[in-house]
Amino acid sequence: MSSPTDRQILPFTLRAAEPRDVSAIVGLIEELAAFEDLTHLLALTADTLHPHLFGPKPLVEALVGEVGGHVVAFALYFTNFSTFLAKPGLYLEDLYVQPAYRSSGLGTGLLTRLAEIAVERDYGRFEWSVLDWNADAIRFYEKMGANVMPEWRICRLSGAALAAYKI
Repeated sequence: MSSPTDRQILPFTLRAAEPRDVSAIVGLIEELAAFEDLTHLLALTADTLHPHLFGPKPLVEALVGEVGGHVVAFALYFTNFSTFLAKPGLYLEDLYVQPAYRSSGLGTGLLTRLAEIAVERDYGRFEWSVLDWNADAIRFYEKMGANVMPEWRICRLSGAALAAYKI
């Protein structure tokens, strides 16, 4: 009997996240934070994520990947805007596939579906960030046709630095 670690293409389902998936998505985000060694930054709960996905004014959307009826992957994304193109774009905040299901086609499926969504919505770009030490992800994204832009750096204000701007 084969297992997901045999690196075969598995039967999986991709779909838009539903309210019933929030706890599973939170669990996957916790796994992602551990993988990136960033659990010390994690303030997320199902209660804090739910309104941003399914409240009166949702700010983000998500896709989930299921194998055997279990959510084992997710992609969380939102709309941004390109002033140069004068068009909205799709920004992928996080994509995570549980280790046992990597190289199974799920990551490719999620990225492909997100690119299709960007095209369907007539967006000008589909963008995301990748950690410079994550060589496997970089190779995967380049294989998908992504241009990893080494000349760009992410700038961020958060925590106390952001709070310092309180009026």
